[in-house]
Amino acid sequence: MKYFGAHVSAAGGVGKAPERAHQIGAGAFGLFTKNQRQWHAPALSQAAVDEFRAECERFGYANGQILPHDSYLINLGHPEEAELSKSREAFTDEMARCQQLGIDRLNFHPGATLGGISVDECLARIAESINIALEATEGVTAVIENTAGQGSGVGNRFEHLAQIIDGVEDKSRVGVCLDTCHTFAAGYDLSTAAACEATFAEFERVVGFRWLRGMHLNDALRPEGSHVDRHASLGEGFLGWECFRYIARDARFDGMPLILETPDESRWPSEIAALKELA
Repeated sequence: MKYFGAHVSAAGGVGKAPERAHQIGAGAFGLFTKNQRQWHAPALSQAAVDEFRAECERFGYANGQILPHDSYLINLGHPEEAELSKSREAFTDEMARCQQLGIDRLNFHPGATLGGISVDECLARIAESINIALEATEGVTAVIENTAGQGSGVGNRFEHLAQIIDGVEDKSRVGVCLDTCHTFAAGYDLSTAAACEATFAEFERVVGFRWLRGMHLNDALRPEGSHVDRHASLGEGFLGWECFRYIARDARFDGMPLILETPDESRWPSEIAALKELA
């Protein structure tokens, strides 16, 4: 079963997200459980938790169909100790919020060296940050999103993802989210069926599909290897439709959230419908 959806707004409370996903025909959804551009947020009330859980049940969204995203401010590989601690505290809080809501995974961008440490040091810090958050929470998997390699960010190579996973102690609670735009921008071709076959074979060799817990489905506004994270609507970027046709028809991507982050929200219903048709 393919769970196609989109990253919907949680404005007005997290309990509003499931209905918004349902309204666009989504079989899955992403959301922020707090304001993604602020460090701190009020704790979730029991009423908010109850509403979210009830609305998920009402619209038929279970674990395996929800992929929240953490704050963009968090850098789990920060070179400065004070800022690293701040990021770790914020990430642990976001994991705890997912635990409260009954969500079994949290997607996050791994981090950046900011020119202050080596890539290997940064990856080790990220793994240790995950260990800290897992120790403080229960039942939530930390899902590492691959990146485009923009600036000093890490996670753009499959080897980076494997290295982080290797440093995580509880491997039952770590996974990966592949973003199609990021993958392409990082230099892995996905523009044809043959290219998809080769790139996903490389992913299997270096990381392994057993770690895949979700995907972000986005076309790419910039060419392969640009290292620029700019999403385009499906079929309107350098990827075209072939990548999404391949994913829709490959059983390795079944049973996980396949989430649109394309720029034109008004097109999400038609994009989801098109993906379902391809499947």
